[in-house]
Amino acid sequence: MKLLIITLFVGAVIALGSIAPTFGSAQLEATLEDSTGNALAKMTYQRTIWIDYSDGGNLENILSGKNVTVIFSVDSSAIGMKELIKKINANIASNDSDAYVSDMSLDYVALMTGRDDKMSIDYKIVLRPIIENFVIRDYTGTSPALLDVDWRGFGASGPVEIHTPDHGIIEINLPISLFDKYTPEIAMQLKSSDAGELLTTSIMNADGIRDQPIGNWHFLFDPTGIGVDAAQYGFQTGSVISKYTMGESSLREGIQTERTSEAMFTIDKTYSIKTFEASDNASLDVVGFATRDSGFFGVTPTAPEGYATTSSEEFPAMVLYGMAGMAALGGVAFMLMSMRKLKKEKGHYAQTGIDPTQLTGVQTSSSSGGYQTVRGEAQVKGLEDYNQHQSYYDDKSQVEEKSETESTSTKGSMPKGWKPEK
Repeated sequence: MKLLIITLFVGAVIALGSIAPTFGSAQLEATLEDSTGNALAKMTYQRTIWIDYSDGGNLENILSGKNVTVIFSVDSSAIGMKELIKKINANIASNDSDAYVSDMSLDYVALMTGRDDKMSIDYKIVLRPIIENFVIRDYTGTSPALLDVDWRGFGASGPVEIHTPDHGIIEINLPISLFDKYTPEIAMQLKSSDAGELLTTSIMNADGIRDQPIGNWHFLFDPTGIGVDAAQYGFQTGSVISKYTMGESSLREGIQTERTSEAMFTIDKTYSIKTFEASDNASLDVVGFATRDSGFFGVTPTAPEGYATTSSEEFPAMVLYGMAGMAALGGVAFMLMSMRKLKKEKGHYAQTGIDPTQLTGVQTSSSSGGYQTVRGEAQVKGLEDYNQHQSYYDDKSQVEEKSETESTSTKGSMPKGWKPEK
């Protein structure tokens, strides 16, 4: 029972300490610094669609073996990018934020892969915007700076057309657009079926990041401003870095699972279509010590004196160190109990024998085969002498002696079968 309790305790500590976010349908990474007034962000949107035609049909003839790859990168000078920035800024404003995107680049990848039983379509859009006007109030020495973070769940709805040098005009935000361009023979049937709603849902959607309250985000910070860590992020040595993350499975956010949707459509027969998206996740790095409110951060250059917090539940560092120490002690106790159990069971499983130094050689008994050789036998020293327990047959001849009975007749013997004459 003790072993079971220790095992469960160690397992729970490891499980809670190793939770990692999944790569989601919307993933935000951003660095905020109030002194510059600029936030460098990276938002990644992803979605995967499967069309199943494993039972055959005309759809298999159309899609099997069909492979399409669309990859391009553009900056804000490309045709269509200004309109996309306007849509994103309108989305930010709808979330009661005064921040806006001043410049942005875009990477786009779309892959259609037709296999024998299904086609997969993978979409990936990466936006790298520069966010401005998120500083509500500057740091004054007596009052912390206030940073607006209500812009964090930005996106765009509806069609977004971008002009590319290699592919012409590409609509990037609606999944159905790829079918319109490369498989027009089935695009109309898809739009008019139940699958139409799945294929006209905007890819650039980060509502999961917007709707997760900042109070539920996980908080970590480096109060020492270690030079190596600061240089890794391009900060000056001594900068305190606060990190807020969301999207991991936890007691605060619940279990994060993959989101799937399915619909049916008919061409010559009924087929199924599925969409897959992982949970949204985000990571905000703030230069300075950041405390949170409903939609903004209060930031000071250094942490308050005596403050030693490393988690969103405001656990003191000593509590976390104590938990780690308890986990280590649990591991040591587990090893000691295992070693103790092995010692107890040693007599049952370990092989034992006679020490070779306690053996002596003696001549082989003549009874073992009827003759003696140069080979010998081993005997334990200190036991009775060999001659006292050697075989009974050692004193007996091993060659059988035959004895013939002497005849008492004085007459000679007659030939076999002889009879006297009559």
